This record gives sequence, structure tokens and C-alpha cells, in this order.
Amino acid sequence: MPFKSFFCKNSKLAFFATLGIILSSSTFRLTPPSLSSSHQSDTIPAQDTLTEKDAPFVYDSLTEKEKRYPEFAVAGLDVAEGLEATLFASEPMISNPTSIDVDHRGRVWVCDAYNFRPNINGDAQPRSKEDRIAGDRILILEDTDGDGKADLTKVFYEGPEIDAPLGIAVIGNRVIVSQSPYVWLFTDDDGDDKADRKEIIFQGISGYRHEHGVHSFVFGPDGKFYFNFGSEGRQLLDGRGRGFYDKYDQPINFRNYRKGMVFRCDQDFKNLEVLGDNFRNGLEVAVDSYGSVWTSDHDENGTESVRINYVMENGNFGYTDEMNGTTWRINRTNLEDDVARRHWHQNDPGVVPDLLHTGSGSPAGMTIYEGQLLPRQFQDQIIHADAGPNVVRGYPTVPDGAGYKATMIDLVKGARDKWFRPSDVCAAPDGSLIVSDWYDPGDPNADIGPLDRNRGRIYRIAPPKTPYVSPKYDLASPEQATEALQSPNVATRYLAWNALVKHSFKAEPPLSELLHRYNANPRMRARALWVLNKIEGVSSRHLENSFRNINPNLRITALRAVRQRNSDPTEYIKRLTTDRDPAVRRECALAIYRNHTYEALDVWLQLADQYEGNDRWYLEALGIGGYKQWDRLFKAWLNKVGDPLKNPAYRDIVWRSRSKYTILYLARMTAETDSSLKSRLRYFRAFDFVPTSYDKSMALLGITQKKLPDHIPVSKLALYHLGKNFIQESYWGKIALVKLLNETYGTEDYMELTARYEPAFENERLYQLAIDRPDTDIGREAGRQLLRQAPNAYVWYKLEHSNDEKQLALLASIKAVGSQNSLTVLASVAAGSGFTLPIRLRAARYLGGSWEGEEFVLKLLKENRLHGEIRAAALDGISQAYRKEIRDEADKYLDFGGGGSTGSKVFE
Repeated sequence: MPFKSFFCKNSKLAFFATLGIILSSSTFRLTPPSLSSSHQSDTIPAQDTLTEKDAPFVYDSLTEKEKRYPEFAVAGLDVAEGLEATLFASEPMISNPTSIDVDHRGRVWVCDAYNFRPNINGDAQPRSKEDRIAGDRILILEDTDGDGKADLTKVFYEGPEIDAPLGIAVIGNRVIVSQSPYVWLFTDDDGDDKADRKEIIFQGISGYRHEHGVHSFVFGPDGKFYFNFGSEGRQLLDGRGRGFYDKYDQPINFRNYRKGMVFRCDQDFKNLEVLGDNFRNGLEVAVDSYGSVWTSDHDENGTESVRINYVMENGNFGYTDEMNGTTWRINRTNLEDDVARRHWHQNDPGVVPDLLHTGSGSPAGMTIYEGQLLPRQFQDQIIHADAGPNVVRGYPTVPDGAGYKATMIDLVKGARDKWFRPSDVCAAPDGSLIVSDWYDPGDPNADIGPLDRNRGRIYRIAPPKTPYVSPKYDLASPEQATEALQSPNVATRYLAWNALVKHSFKAEPPLSELLHRYNANPRMRARALWVLNKIEGVSSRHLENSFRNINPNLRITALRAVRQRNSDPTEYIKRLTTDRDPAVRRECALAIYRNHTYEALDVWLQLADQYEGNDRWYLEALGIGGYKQWDRLFKAWLNKVGDPLKNPAYRDIVWRSRSKYTILYLARMTAETDSSLKSRLRYFRAFDFVPTSYDKSMALLGITQKKLPDHIPVSKLALYHLGKNFIQESYWGKIALVKLLNETYGTEDYMELTARYEPAFENERLYQLAIDRPDTDIGREAGRQLLRQAPNAYVWYKLEHSNDEKQLALLASIKAVGSQNSLTVLASVAAGSGFTLPIRLRAARYLGGSWEGEEFVLKLLKENRLHGEIRAAALDGISQAYRKEIRDEADKYLDFGGGGSTGSKVFE
């Protein structure tokens, strides 16, 4: 061994050994598993204990290659105070973990998905080609000695049909694996941790190998499964390829929904319900003990608009325009001030508000942490993995009117190691968190080797020195099953829930004691209520008591539980319509969705009467409750309130309504001059959501006739919301347009109107504007619009039958257009013998008046199609081009008249 190499290696060994002796225990603990020969390093001691203060120093002293070693995985992370991260598993045990779940024994189940994101993972990895052809794997990682590190790996299933799975849920001896176009159910019949049976429970889902396909299932406190798919999912069929019927016995038509969707179904995967639509792509839903559903949503790249949502039942979440499906980038009335709100159409009536915008990111797995091991700030909160900013966060959420508001707290962050890209997070039975990590640079163009393309990590987050031990329960005992029901681990709760339902009457005493224990955690009490709701003969009295509970969340849970029973819940809904808590009243509004009874009408009127304004959650709940019955609701509300415009709260209801009776009042509000036009834009936008009718058209036309201080912009908006086809095809629409064109002639408003409606009867006035003001923005816009809407014959007629002054003016007005049509006109005039030489020379100069024209002139020069004075004029036109490369290229064609050598400058 060369002396230099020997000296360096032993110096590093001495440094790290000394550091390990000196530094005391704290947040970061590096206790690596044995190294594989593929990445053995002489610079790494067998075990080091680093303080949080010194972890950055140690990490920064490593080479880039050493930073990738699992032994230093934790040193690249910052963890919240009171917690430590330990490496539970890493490569070569796993690679590219897309989704995880933790079973009741604390074992971590992993979708080991090499085939997901092949643009990052590439084709090279240690496994053989035969192994890769065999498909992705479902792994079980187990810590057998309680030291918080996996020491046993089992392959539960591997097969070619498992191809880029994005979700896994462990439910007893069964495992649900989500992977478009299928959702698979694997069953271990004999308990050997190998799948004995597999079946398709859902199919027909689009998004194969696409992250916007179907995602993880999660067990809810009500005994149902919740899941979602992204914008590529498009449809859902059962295992036999059949469609679904909703609870109203109507076929679920996926054409009536937009983009990503959230679902709920029974444990037998029947009775499918759509809970919300118009998401872009949330990688997982999470359900708390009250039955509230939460998710994240991935923004379009570069918009910094990742969001967190409370999934208000039957809500539209605004990724695309509700009426026409267009993207947020399309201009619309009442645009939001910031991109994040604009991205999700937050100003549109009928869009559920977002809980939180988190900025740029790649949102991934999510859970509700309802354990007690983590610090108080993370208890009962959303925990979310976001691979983009290399972070696992908590979102402390508090009530805000009928909805919620939230903040962000970092739980684990890749402060130094930007390869930390968390993909999922789950709660273990002991209350610790298990976090999976893709562990890659996130850049498909990164220059990394075969080993780096096959990495993956699993971390455990817990207070320091907390052993990893899973509680054991005898589910044959109702008392112990009730204890198990309170586990922070979803898989444990699944087993306990089903055991308690099976126990039936025997389970009532411990469940009742938990439900009615005044000092118990309300979330645990809610879990007990959900189970009692499934035990026939005992549920009624517990529901009755819960409707009177002082905790509003338990009243909400009771209402949700009643709605899942077969009986009509209207009588229960009526008990809560005057509840003092707006969130409870929100649930009442959601509960009358598609309920067309007289009792539902009375409920809605009472709820509307209690709306005080400035609460978008409450307003949208009223809107959801009014779905497909707005006319009868709004008419009854009008009879009750008299003037619907007398206060801001009433105006909000008018704005949100979809009734034909709202048209008159929307028109009145758009014309109110005591408020700014900006504040009235919301009412113009609301017209788009009212069904098209004669009354709607006449109301908008009537707005154009009103004499207002801001008559011009108001009239423009009215015409815009009438629609282009109506204006072009309707006599009264054309009359209104002509009137406005006359009032705005020669202004930007006039140009905007002609650009939108392209009225052929304005060609002459556009021509006159172009030749009168060719050197102004208005004149140039007139020339551009004339070329766009007038027939070519019209333009040529004007050129050929006008005097030189008008010809020059018209050519000047189109020189900066740069369209193919404008360049053709200019080139034809320059080459045409029917025009005088001065006109031809001016046309040649104008050829280079736009960026497209500059490139066109260079093309003509390269093809040697310009000669003599025309060539010189065209060169003159690009000699002062803004782009240096254009000027330099043009210089190559300059010469002194007639025979000068190429490269000599004629023009300065």
C-alpha cells in the first residue's frame, strides 16, 4: 500500500475514533448495520455517537461518496427537539421504497418498487436481470431484538404483475397493494409470511407506472377503507370489470367528475362512495378518529402551490375549472392575487377552500398521528412526508369557523443530505414513526453510479433510547380489544375493530366505559362510538348521549355515524341545526346532500339563517347541501329573508347559489357603484356557474345598458360572460357589441373587443386606425388584428388601391407582427413589380421589424434570394437588431454596393 494512502486512511480512523470517545449521547445516534462489501469504507468506525451540534461537522468532513453510506444516513438529518432518528433499514435490504405500512407486530411492509420512476433509477442495479424481470417486491422487515433496526427480511411476494406499486395496506392476514391499472389483494392463509392467494379487487384505473394513478388504502375508524387516485386515474371498476352504483342507486359516471378523486368503500370493497374530486395528485389520504379525511395535493411544476386539504364530503377541490375543465393558467374573471390560490381556483364559487399552502414540493405519504410517544406538538396532528423540500412535517390544525387553519412544523429534515426524500410515514404500535426514504438526488440527469441508483432507507423516529417493542393484546378479550382499539397503529386498530364488532354485546361494557369516560382522549372516545354504532341493539342510546356531548367533535362523529346507518338520519340532523358550533352545523349541511325532503329544506333554511359571513367553509357546505335543489332552496330562502342583498352574508349566499332566481340579484350587485369594480368581479364570475338561459342572457345584456361611472369595463365584462358565440350569433348581442365598439373606438378597450369577437364589420375601421396611427401601439394592434380577421383579398385590395402614403402606413402598422401572413405580405410587396421602388424598399426594411422577421431575412440571405437594393434595404432593417447573434450573422452579408467583398460594413 502506498504510504500516502496508508497515512490518510489511518488519520481518518484516528479522527473518528477520537470523536466517538469524546462526544456524548444526544439526538443523533449512528449505530450502523454491518457493511456490505460493495461499500466498505476504512474511514468509518464500527460505531459512533454524535451530538446534534457535532453531526454537521462530521457530515461535512465526509467525501461525497461517504455521505451516501447508510452508516452516516442520520448525520445528514435534523430532527425535532426531543426526538432522534435511527436507521431501521437501508440498501441492499431495500431499494426505492414507494410506500410502507406497519403491522400490529411492528414489522414494516415495503413496496420495494424498482420499476417506479425508471428515469431516476435507471436500468443498472445489483439484482440480476432475471430478478428485475420477475417484478417488484413486497417485503417484510422485522426487528427481532428490539434495538430499532431491522435484522430479518422476508419477501412476501414478487411477481411481474407487481410493477411500480404506489400503495400498501396491511389488514390482518391480507395486504392491499395499489398499482394502476389494478388494486391487488394478497392473502396469507397459513401464516408463513408468503402470499398464498391474490385477487384483483379494482381494475380499469389509468395511470400505469404513473404517480398520478391509484394510491394507498387506509382503514378508517368507521370500519371502511379510504383511498384515492390522481389525475390519471380516470375510472374505477370492480374486480370483475363492472361499474359501481352509488348509495342513491345511480351508476357512478366518472365523466361527471374531474381529475383526482377520493373514495370510501366497505371492507368487502363494495358500496363505493366518491368523497371529493378535482384534485391533481394526492399520494395518500389520512383519516382521523372523528372520521375527517385529509390529503395533500401536488402542484404543477414551478408554481410553489403544494396544498393540504380537509376533504369536505362531496366537495369540488378546484384543480381545473368546474364548468369547462380548463387549467388554472387560462384567464378568467376575478383571478386570485397569488399563484397558489389561482392554481386551485380558490375564488370560484363551489370550490372547497384549501387548508394550507406549503410552497414547492413533492408531497407523498401522510398519516394522522394519534399516539402519545412524540412531543405534544405532534400529537393528534397531520404528519406528512414531502420529498421535494426533503422534509417530514407536522401540520398543527385548529378550528377556524366551520373549517380549519394550520401551521407547519418540521419533524425530520434533510438539512445537510438533500438525498433524503421521504416517500411515506406511518405510526408503529409503540407510537414511534416509521419513515421511508427514496434516497436519491431527485434529478433524473444526476451523474450517479449503479449503486446509487439502487438505494433506499427506512428510519424510526422516537425519543432517545426508546426501545422498539410492540404491545401485545389478546383480542379474544373485549377489554384488551378495547385497549388495542386505542393503538396509534392503524393495522392494530383494524384487528381490534373487527374483533370488537364480532364480540357484539360482550364488547359494550368496555367500549361504553371508554366512550363515557369524561377525562378520556376525545379521539379514543370517538373510536369507541364508531364500533358501538355497528353493534345492533346497543348503538341508539350511545348515539343519543353523544349528540349531547360537550365536545363538538363527538357530536360531529355521532352525526357521521348515524348517516352510515340504513335509517333516515334527518331527525338526528334536525337536532343539530342550531348547534352553537359552526363545524357541527357544517356537517348538517353536508348531511342533506341530495336530500329532497321537506325536512331537508327546513334544515337548510335554518343553517343559512345562521351564516354570518366570512366563513368560506360554512358557505361551501351550504352549497354542497344545495346540490341539484338550488331552485327550491333559494326560492324558499328569498321568501324568508326578503331582500337578499341587505347584508354581506346574504350576498355570499347569492354568489354561491346555482339557482335561476339568483340572476336578478347578481345583475344588481355587478352594477353597484358604491363598491369597487374589483370587489364586484366575483359576481360576474358567479354568472358562469348559473345555468344558461334566456333570463341570464337578458340580465347580462341589461348590464351593458346601464349608465355607470365604470360603464365601459362593466359592459366588457357583461359581454365576456355572455360568451363569444352568443355575441356573434344573437341580434341583441351584436347590437350591444356595436354600441360598445363605438364608445371605445381608438382605445385599448376597442382593440380588446375586436380581438375577442373579430367582427368583420369592423375591418374598415381597423384599417383606418392602422393607417392613421401606424407608429403607435394602437395602430400596430389594429394592423395585427386586421391581418388576423380580414380576408387576404381585403388587405391586398387596400394595398393595391391606395396612394403611397397609405401604403407605407399600412406596411408600418404590420412590420412588428411577425406572423407568417405579415411576413408574406411584406416580402410580396418588396418583390412585387406593381409597387413603386420606395414602397418596395420600405417593405424590405420592415421585414426585419420582428424577431421572426429577423430570422426570415437571414433565411432569405442564406438562400441568396435577395439582390441589389432590396437586399441592402433588408440588411438595413436588421442592422440594429436587439440580438447580437442576428447582427453578427447579418454582417457576413454586407458589402459595398455591387461588388464589395463580403464582410465589409455598409451601414453603421
